Amino acid sequence: MEAGIFFSVAPILWSPNFKCALCPVRRSFPRIIRASSSSSSSSSSSSSSSPGRYRGPKPTRDWVADWVTQNDDAVRSLPIFVGGISLLVVLFNRAVSGIAPVADASSSQSRADLLTLGLAVTNVLAGLVWLSIRPKSITPVNTQGVACKRMCSSLPDLVTFELLWVWESLSEVTCCRSLVVVYDGMCLFQVGFAAESVEGDGEAEHVDASELMQGSLYQGIRKSRAQSYLANLSLYPGKSELPFLPSNTQAVILQPLGDKGIAVIGGNTIRGFTTSDQAWISLVGEKLDATLSKYSNNFQPAVKLSSEGN
Repeated sequence: MEAGIFFSVAPILWSPNFKCALCPVRRSFPRIIRASSSSSSSSSSSSSSSPGRYRGPKPTRDWVADWVTQNDDAVRSLPIFVGGISLLVVLFNRAVSGIAPVADASSSQSRADLLTLGLAVTNVLAGLVWLSIRPKSITPVNTQGVACKRMCSSLPDLVTFELLWVWESLSEVTCCRSLVVVYDGMCLFQVGFAAESVEGDGEAEHVDASELMQGSLYQGIRKSRAQSYLANLSLYPGKSELPFLPSNTQAVILQPLGDKGIAVIGGNTIRGFTTSDQAWISLVGEKLDATLSKYSNNFQPAVKLSSEGN
């Protein structure tokens, strides 16, 4: 059976002026935009007259804020001078106006003087408060401890590489100076600075994984399943649960690793971990948990690879 039985074949007449009315073909070529950094006057004039140039808001400088920052002491003392001058003016006006020195409640001048004296005293007190309360400058501290590097003896190469990558990344881009990874009741990784051992032999303090996971810090993040940021470690009583960290550790991030582990990240600056750092560390913790959960059956107790005194 041939196809021609069912379909009628009609010849197509071709002519040089033939145009398809139903399917017009439009050729559009991408435009090429070239950027030039030439400093010639001709290019500058052409770019300024170009209709596609940037016309958005331009950054401006706040001169008042800059002046206040550069003259911080003078600005803090300004209310004292204003209040003192106001007191002298009121007393001088009271003396030369011929009004009795004793305040009279029926006198409008006396009531105005009392109000002015109250405002002047308020200015003086405000200036004294400004001088007594100053923002504390936050600077990184030199971590006091022992440099160590301990790792689980039976970790696969992939897990070892990822743990080292986490440490190098944290130490390079954040204020992290200590890192401890505890997973499935076992300390897998301890690197950076650590507290000196109580034996006084110059070795780093070992991490008691069971004691750490029974403490209130770990139980708190396990219930909330959220990161805990101790921005100023010295103000938290839970510092006693982290004896393996250097004594002058300023800030700590407790990052949960699923339901089985925790990453303790110690920094050398108060409030040194920014919001972006915390969000990034949360993502790194999720990735690390996914990797560790695949090889958790092969973990053995950690052994010391290297330890250097500081």
